[in-house]
Amino acid sequence: MTQSPDVLISAEYVPAFAHPGDAGADLRAAESVVIPAGERLTVGTGVRIALPDGYVAFVVPRSGLASRHGISIVNSPGTVDAGYRGELRVTLLNTDREHDFEITAGDRIAQLVVMPVCRPTFVLVDNLPESHRGDAGFGSTGVSSS
Repeated sequence: MTQSPDVLISAEYVPAFAHPGDAGADLRAAESVVIPAGERLTVGTGVRIALPDGYVAFVVPRSGLASRHGISIVNSPGTVDAGYRGELRVTLLNTDREHDFEITAGDRIAQLVVMPVCRPTFVLVDNLPESHRGDAGFGSTGVSSS
């Protein structure tokens, strides 16, 4: 197992892991807002981080908010590059068509996953090598396993 990096942080609500072994640390809202039914809203977390070079953070939805209330993240995963120093803000989408969703400052609204990242060298070629899949894309494997 690789050693976990130190991530410098400025925050009122420091992201926290709910359980041992969790990949995502909970991000909390820094403001109280209401997301109208069927609408989206960007919510501040008050969190600013300094990732070490060679790492990236992803902001991802919380499964409980999605399953119980239809709350998701519009650009999931949101990518936080190592050089970014601004506030982590989360664009939440209320997929419920009838009910507004209320968020109170301190509520857990997303998760932050920090991972190592590789920076490949892109090599321009005239043709790519063949593969079993080829150029079969969206839906190419069907829905049923039979």
